Amino acid sequence: MVEHERTGPIDLFNWTLSRIAMVLPVVIVVVMSIEVLMRYIFASPTLWANELSLWIAGAVYLLAGLYAMQQRSHIRITLIYDAVPKWLRHTFDIISLAMLLIFVFAVIWGGFGEAMAKLMRWERFGTAWDPPLPATIKPLILCVLVLTALQAISNLFTDWNRTEAAHSPLDEIDIDVEALRKIEEELEARDAASYKRGEAQ
Repeated sequence: MVEHERTGPIDLFNWTLSRIAMVLPVVIVVVMSIEVLMRYIFASPTLWANELSLWIAGAVYLLAGLYAMQQRSHIRITLIYDAVPKWLRHTFDIISLAMLLIFVFAVIWGGFGEAMAKLMRWERFGTAWDPPLPATIKPLILCVLVLTALQAISNLFTDWNRTEAAHSPLDEIDIDVEALRKIEEELEARDAASYKRGEAQ
């Protein structure tokens, strides 16, 4: 996959966060491998592996959405978007941004009190290991939403005067065109050699 260029401090910050998030699934695999080893080889399961995996996976899930926004890989119906004139594309972009901002505002408005309460009392998960999942994940949701809104605004300003790339169905198909050409040339050479052998006989 070719990554979108990073333009400005918001892009760079969110891209850096996303890079950290890309390493975290490896940490989850290591944690679960330790748990399997401890449980089935040494018959001494851990108290922390499951909760730690949930904790990390929650952060990865949230930061993946931020990365999708930074890379402009969120859902867009390109068939319609590419068929309309540029002024209407800008209208679509503004409507899309407005709807995102309304959603972000509504979630923060409705969830800020609960998130702050969980953080202030350092609410824990209620298991044997008892990590502070609610105290960290709830505020992280709100922080990521703010960063997503800032990224969407940055995308609008950055992409406003950019020349739009034309999309085709081939964009969705992973084909190595050069390899196909090489195979075609080899087949033509083989056919030519067979034809010459046939003439010689």
